[in-house]
Parts: sequence; C-alpha cells; structure tokens
Amino acid sequence: MLILQLLVPTQINLLPQWLMPIIGALLLLPLVWTNPFHLRRDEPWLRWVELVLVAILVLVNALYLAGLIAFLNSGEATNGKVLVKGAVVIWVTNFVAFAVWYWEIDRGGPFARAPEHERQMERADLLFPQMTVDLPGWEHWLPGFTDYLFVSFTAATAFSPTDTMPLSARTKTLMGIQSSIALLTLAVIAARAINVL
Repeated sequence: MLILQLLVPTQINLLPQWLMPIIGALLLLPLVWTNPFHLRRDEPWLRWVELVLVAILVLVNALYLAGLIAFLNSGEATNGKVLVKGAVVIWVTNFVAFAVWYWEIDRGGPFARAPEHERQMERADLLFPQMTVDLPGWEHWLPGFTDYLFVSFTAATAFSPTDTMPLSARTKTLMGIQSSIALLTLAVIAARAINVL
C-alpha cells in the first residue's frame, strides 16, 4: 500500500511525495523487526502500531481526495489521465487499508480469533454469513484476510454492506467513512475524468 503512495500524481499531492513512504517505513520497522517472516506472536503494542499506520494511511488518502477535488475545481483539470490515475490510487488504497482495519479490529484481531488462542475472544464486529448457518463443514469456520478484503471491496463498490453486516458502532463508523471516500472518488472524480477524456 505504501508503494501506491509514490504513484499519487503530484498535481493532487498536498504533501511531499516521499513523506508517506518514509512514515510508513518507520512504522513498519517494529513490525518487521519483531516478526521478520511470519506473524507468530501476539504483541498488543504491535497491533496498535499497525492500527496507527492504517489510520494515518486513511487520513492521508482522504487528503489526497481533497487535493483531487481541489484540482478538479481549479480549472486546471484538463488532463483526464491525472484524474483517472489519482482516482484509481485513492480507491485502491481505500479498499485495501479498510480491509486491514476490519481484519485487525474484528474480535480482537487475527491472533485473538485463532483457534489455538487461550484467551476469550472479543465480541464480533462483523457478522459473516458462515456464522449464521448450520451447514456441515462450516461449524468451526473463522474469517481470514480474504474475507475482510471482500467485505472492504463490496463496501467500496456498493457503498454499503452486502452479505456481511457491521455489528459494532466502530465498524459502522469505519464502513461509513470508507463508503464516503469511495463514493466521492468514483461518483465525482471518475465521472469528471471520463468527461475530460
């Protein structure tokens, strides 16, 4: 995701191009240092570092969207390629960042959801369809990252939940923010970019 920050068009980037990759690398350093190959240990402080990184990424992505809207209203938006590139980078960053966020907060994160984990799992933030059915082979189903990626993708394309319902206030808030960013990006920016092209 941090590599995408280097692809943000300079016309919409209100920050220095190098700033986000540097901040991201500094926040990723403790994650990679403590778990160089696979995430094996449940370190609460590492989870908070990851959540801070995702929150910063979402905030900067919203700044890019504001920059894109300002560029659109400046009268200089005659280059449709800049608008399309900016919209694609913002939309993809939005959908992947929120997938990570959902994955990290739902029921205490991936380590708390692991079947071999001894501690009590937190309440579910998302209600997946597999959790509501009694079908053979699905009794001990647990969501993986792909499931959260799908939830994020559908929230970014339908601008609302589809098959997986948000249960907690924090997840409803996150999904509302994600859908708002996606709606502005696709409906306003992409539509204008197509008109320019």
